[in-house]
Amino acid sequence: MGGGGARVRAWLLNAWMDSETGGRGGGAVGVEDAADPPNGAEEALESIGTTLDEQTTCEELAAYVCRRLCDAAAVDLLPEVPTAQSLPEPGLERVATAGRAELLGPFGPTGARPLSVQALEKRLPITASMDLPGRVPGQVMTVPLHAHDRLYGVLLAVRRSRPFTDRDTAVAQFAARLAAVHLGHAQRYTAVRGTVFRLQQALLTEPGRPHPNLELATRYLPAGRGALVGGDWFETVRLHYGRTLLVLGDVMGHGPDAAVDMTAYRSMLRYVASTDLPPNRVLRRLDAAIAENGTRRPATCLLVRVDPTRGRASLASAGHLPPAVFGADGTGELLDVPVGPPLGTGVGGYELAARELSNDDTLLMFTDGLVERREEDIDVSLARLAGLRLRPGASVEELLTDVLARLDADHAEDDVAVLAARIRHRSEV
Repeated sequence: MGGGGARVRAWLLNAWMDSETGGRGGGAVGVEDAADPPNGAEEALESIGTTLDEQTTCEELAAYVCRRLCDAAAVDLLPEVPTAQSLPEPGLERVATAGRAELLGPFGPTGARPLSVQALEKRLPITASMDLPGRVPGQVMTVPLHAHDRLYGVLLAVRRSRPFTDRDTAVAQFAARLAAVHLGHAQRYTAVRGTVFRLQQALLTEPGRPHPNLELATRYLPAGRGALVGGDWFETVRLHYGRTLLVLGDVMGHGPDAAVDMTAYRSMLRYVASTDLPPNRVLRRLDAAIAENGTRRPATCLLVRVDPTRGRASLASAGHLPPAVFGADGTGELLDVPVGPPLGTGVGGYELAARELSNDDTLLMFTDGLVERREEDIDVSLARLAGLRLRPGASVEELLTDVLARLDADHAEDDVAVLAARIRHRSEV
């Protein structure tokens, strides 16, 4: 490698030397040629911590150590992250293994577990010769997963051949240190994502109750663990004369700011909708108010005002995907709704569309996470939804569940918010 590789090696060495000893060196075992990083350090950097998932990081650590040093490796994590104090008898949970699992069987009272406890207490690698399962002579090394004054668990390496050298120990110690840093990142990411998700759940309360003449079902599914939750939301607003305004919106971006902006849009929408204006004029006022504020992210929004008495729906869109309608026979179609600019631009220009709705029609409103697929044209994605053939006679809840299952919404790449509505038969009201 050139100069870039030398800089990487220098960084790796600094991180390694700064680990358990606070930069002072020393430990239960010696380390040869401390001026050089351990062999395989660059491979460790590339293969350990490729995601923000704890389980994956532990599996990568075990696999790397097994490739480089031993016949079998395991990673045992502490149930909680303690401070750097002595741990008399910590509870360890095995979360990852690699290599010959039979060599990782239970050891006796003087076996590997006391070595793991020793490694945690001293925050240094511990090596020993002992009989492996089946009375096979072997070598055992335990290395604490320790970074930034926190202990995450222990790495266990086992082999049947020669004792572990100082260089072997250096490689294992460096890999464990690197994994511990990534485990810290993963835990912080999980904590932040959990906070944002709880915030969004608190903000995205159940929508207001529609009039009894409308049957409603909603779902919100956050994207998988690779992304922070976003600003998808839905709402219903009761209007005069038995009409209900259905709302579905999507604030651009993810994270706490998107979740907070989502609730601001929702609150403002409720206020503007209470004036009982047509959906296109509601969007116009909402767009102007958000643009004047100037601090909110843009958002797409779809409004559908349902009038069960007349069997009619009035629709307007601010940059949002069109809704679908599924008939009594389970076939679907996309509605043609003029698309205006997203909310918050201040441009305006929203048009009204209308559609007849029978008691057997089910209106489906959704955010893009339901249909979009990476590197696929959005028209193809929408056609997939419209092409679904659903079970005739299904309830609104059953229909919505079927759509989510058929489009594999649980594994969507973005958050999914869906609202389904159907006019109730007069006999049911």
